[in-house]
Amino acid sequence: MSKKPRQKLKLIYILEILKKYSDEENPLNAAQISEKLFEYGIEAERKSIYNDIACLEDYGCDIIKSESPKGWFIGDREFEIPEIYLLCDAVRSAKFISAKKSSELISKLNSMLSVNQVKRRENSVYFAASDKCGNEELYYNIDKISSAIENGLQIKLVYSQRYFDAEREVKHAKKEMLLNPYALTWQDDHYYLICNHTKYDNLIHLRLDRMSSVEILKTKARHFSSVSDYKDYFDTADYTNKLFGMHGGELANVEFCCNRAITEQVLDRFSEKIFIKKVTQNEFCFTVKAALSEALVTWIINYGSDLKVNSPDALREMVKERARTVLKNYES
Repeated sequence: MSKKPRQKLKLIYILEILKKYSDEENPLNAAQISEKLFEYGIEAERKSIYNDIACLEDYGCDIIKSESPKGWFIGDREFEIPEIYLLCDAVRSAKFISAKKSSELISKLNSMLSVNQVKRRENSVYFAASDKCGNEELYYNIDKISSAIENGLQIKLVYSQRYFDAEREVKHAKKEMLLNPYALTWQDDHYYLICNHTKYDNLIHLRLDRMSSVEILKTKARHFSSVSDYKDYFDTADYTNKLFGMHGGELANVEFCCNRAITEQVLDRFSEKIFIKKVTQNEFCFTVKAALSEALVTWIINYGSDLKVNSPDALREMVKERARTVLKNYES
């Protein structure tokens, strides 16, 4: 028997069969394992399966024996079942991953589950491919840009932005950009590169799904300390926390006065580390540093009378102007 073709691979295939087809609710007995081995071109008597299972257990494989129904199944996997489901859902919902790449990643994750565990989940999950990014380069651009950041090198790429032409059709305006890359961040369901355009002396952030033809150059990138307040290391969390919807603007200390009814929403947005200035029975005031942008105004307007800007005056005027514009739309 041991001299027959593929026989030396028997133990490996038994382990693969158990990983793929067995779980706590679906253990495999010796006869079933023998049948699966035959599909791989390996003949095996049922009695020999017992010794093979014992060998795999001696090696350290977590194979659990079930009495009802009789058989074996893999116990400890690299990830718990809920963890795999969670990762699969994250891949499905991430718009920056294309439909094709999503399917590939989910297939790899599902390979860590049994076929029955995959069926149990896949039949109850909706996958909207139309909501996914169409840029197939994005997955590889992340690797290229990460390498450029690690090695302190400049990158060159083509950046695309959409617009409507005279016939109301969506077109793409493309331009080549030379950048000094500093950090990658995932915000608001998009991947962003925080960088410096070589023509200017400030920080900008660009969406990776709009990038193509990314090329790592041999020229050293400009250090971020010359275009930002960061000196020793680039604080990505600090940078993104000051933005709303990844929209830039002039940084300022903003004082808010909030109804206590929106405490959870405020803490979700600014974290529990905000500087509270005053707390009363009905409201509390706090100060944060934020970029004055239209996205910030939108966030403020969203809470109506539950949220008020005390300062700065520039932001108060922006909110007033937005309120007047909205009101005007309903007066005619």
